[in-house]
Amino acid sequence: MESANLEMGIIFLIQMGAGILGNSSLLCLYNFCLLTGHKLRPTDLILNQLVLANNLVLFSKGIPYTMAAFGWKYFLDDDGCKLVFYFYRVARGVSLSTTCLLSGFQVIKLCPRISRWMEQRIRSQNCIGFCCFLCWILYLSLNTFIAMNVTGSKRKNMSMEKNYGYCYSPIPDRFVVLLHAVIFSSIDVICLVLLIWASGSMVLVLHRHEQQVQHIHSNSFSPRTSHEARATCTILILVSASVFFYSLSSISALYNALIVIPSQWLLDTSVFLASCFPTFSLFLLITNDSHFSQFLFDFWNRRKHLYLEHSSSSFRVHLNSR
Repeated sequence: MESANLEMGIIFLIQMGAGILGNSSLLCLYNFCLLTGHKLRPTDLILNQLVLANNLVLFSKGIPYTMAAFGWKYFLDDDGCKLVFYFYRVARGVSLSTTCLLSGFQVIKLCPRISRWMEQRIRSQNCIGFCCFLCWILYLSLNTFIAMNVTGSKRKNMSMEKNYGYCYSPIPDRFVVLLHAVIFSSIDVICLVLLIWASGSMVLVLHRHEQQVQHIHSNSFSPRTSHEARATCTILILVSASVFFYSLSSISALYNALIVIPSQWLLDTSVFLASCFPTFSLFLLITNDSHFSQFLFDFWNRRKHLYLEHSSSSFRVHLNSR
């Protein structure tokens, strides 16, 4: 095994391990809240879908490439390669559109010009669930033709195929490549523009609110206001990271698509960038999510209570034995 492949394999392994472990933990927590209704928030369903899509990105893109980097090449058959490529494209699109949905929800929640009826409708779990369902349907239908030409078996004419380490794909016609690139780049650009617009709207709303507070010479915020400001700042950081990483990932993917046979360095960079947002976003959610911090607090208090009870009972047994 080459040293460069070994180094990239270790980097991918650390990235995939941290991302999958963190996203799986958040997925269990959000599903617990959704199933039990315990301290359920309107955004929990959106965050649950975001974490699920991020996990699918890491499973479908990161794990096969990590295995290939460690020397385990071409371990998937034709159907396995088609499913891996298909689920990656679907999960990537759902992750990006869900981030748009999350930022749009926060804009509607903060903007005072939107009617109360609209705010109540968008807070409904049925409305949010329908929007999440549309995201999956959109990308499941758009990416049906992506995996048609991918294969897991070796061919005789290797010079006419792109090698991904674990799968092959024949080099398509130049017009088809440009058509696919324009379609998917346009969708990415639309989502990124919506994210930037939502971020700008949230910044303006918070800035106006701060000016109003300064105008009435109030140094204290209500609990609801501070909570919404904290949630908005978290979403702003999440959206900024999404715009940054997905912009780089889209440029890298477009460049690789236009090149007939991309180099190994370009493929490694593309996979690393594609896995950055799913890995980075979970740390942001963990450090700013009140559900996760409350869960850790309750878990620590429960362990502390059990330890004190065990110590007290052991001390009483020791006294009685004397």
